[in-house]
Amino acid sequence: MSERSERSERPDRPALLHDLLDHAAARWPERPAVTSGDHTLSYRELDAASRRLAAWLHACGLRRGERLVVCAPGSTAQPALVYAASRAGVAFSLLHEQVHGIQLDHVLDDCEPGLLVTDSPDSQFAAQRRGVRTATTQAVAAVAFADTPAPEAVRPGPLAVDPVCLIYTSGTTSLPKAVVSTHQQLTFSAAAIQSMLEYRADDVVYSPLPLSFDYGLYQLFVSAQAGARVVLGRPAEVGPALLGNLVRAGATVLAAVPSVAEALARLLRRASPDRPPLRLLTNTGAAMPAETLKALRSSLPGLRVQLMFGLTECKRATIMPPDGDLQRPGSSGRALPGTEVFVVDDDGRRRPPGEIGEIVVRGPNVMAGYWRRPALTAQRFRRVEGLLPQLHTGDYGWVDEEGYLYFDGRRDDIYKENGFRVSATEVEAAARRVPGVGEAAVLPPTGSSPALLFAVGELSPAEVLQGMREQIEEFKIPRRCEIVAALPLTGNGKVDRKALAALTQEATRVRAR
Repeated sequence: MSERSERSERPDRPALLHDLLDHAAARWPERPAVTSGDHTLSYRELDAASRRLAAWLHACGLRRGERLVVCAPGSTAQPALVYAASRAGVAFSLLHEQVHGIQLDHVLDDCEPGLLVTDSPDSQFAAQRRGVRTATTQAVAAVAFADTPAPEAVRPGPLAVDPVCLIYTSGTTSLPKAVVSTHQQLTFSAAAIQSMLEYRADDVVYSPLPLSFDYGLYQLFVSAQAGARVVLGRPAEVGPALLGNLVRAGATVLAAVPSVAEALARLLRRASPDRPPLRLLTNTGAAMPAETLKALRSSLPGLRVQLMFGLTECKRATIMPPDGDLQRPGSSGRALPGTEVFVVDDDGRRRPPGEIGEIVVRGPNVMAGYWRRPALTAQRFRRVEGLLPQLHTGDYGWVDEEGYLYFDGRRDDIYKENGFRVSATEVEAAARRVPGVGEAAVLPPTGSSPALLFAVGELSPAEVLQGMREQIEEFKIPRRCEIVAALPLTGNGKVDRKALAALTQEATRVRAR
């Protein structure tokens, strides 16, 4: 058996999340660990900052099992705070910086944190009204980067089975739900992913993804195993600055979603001689267009691509070998080492290769369930014959004879746009909360057409979309809105989305005349 095969079948797993950082700091103390803007921390500095912040969390009154919520732009202090929470036995939840108002109120009421880190006065007031302590990002940075010795470990420390992370994700309800990850589930997933991607010690991993997006967050953990450096870009970075930032950073790995990859391909087609030293591009969240990959490979000789499929509930389900998309177009790869991916029929029976069914994931990468959602947890995380829960994803596809997965679509209201998971139910509920909107319905994106919101009311499309900015994050709001007199209904009173699609096609034909 080859060295790679042995690593792939038995990924080395630390017991606790902060063990990843401790091991990296011991092996590569002066190697750059993370950069945000013009600030870089070595692994030794990141380790020390996390220890100071762990003691500070304890001094703030947070004890093992309590929760920390962070709602702020990315910075070098955030990774330190993540590892600090792990040391203190506190479960952290990183929210997108655009979360506020009703969405933030929901999180505060749902997970009842002991501390909220935010610079928003409105968010601070919302927390304080609930008796939740608050701190600014400046206060966190002052503790993290103080010129003081790193304190001893906080006692008692966490167990591997303790929750360490709550990630709020869209679902088939009007408000997000939190996926709970324990230390052992998170560290297994990170090690299994690294065994496939094989980040290197000299890699510079550029991540334009928010740390609230688990794909962005795991760049820290996968990189720590290799001693690589992570450069935190800006969320959903798709503008002209992307190419220059990659070149200046000396990026060798790009964690991409389709919108980022497409923007880079456009920028590279221009006459600029600048070319980043990218050797690897990864993708998850949404299918990557083959045309985009062809353009990137043409502009960046030597670039390799690894496509992936996953959900927050299992982090990553499948990964393609490098450039595997060229041999198996349309595939999302094979199951992570030590896990299993298969498809089942409506009765839960496994389907043979080549037949479409619901995608199920089984293994230590399947997370603990949903925070305070026992009924939904039982529905999605099912136990079979006394085994560990297996995740019924709600996604449909088929597996070939060699175990490669092919995605076919979803059967619920979740859709992907720009790599982010969005719930049509959540978007519709947000639109209905806008004063002046009576009813609302969303058509998910199809092909090159983005999601489209239909609203009933007296407001203009621009007024509806502006009102929604007070309700949900910007990236969840459809770019287009159509005002209609009424929503078409089916015979059983549900919104007739086929009729909505026909309305859209007719409106497009009228505008084209």
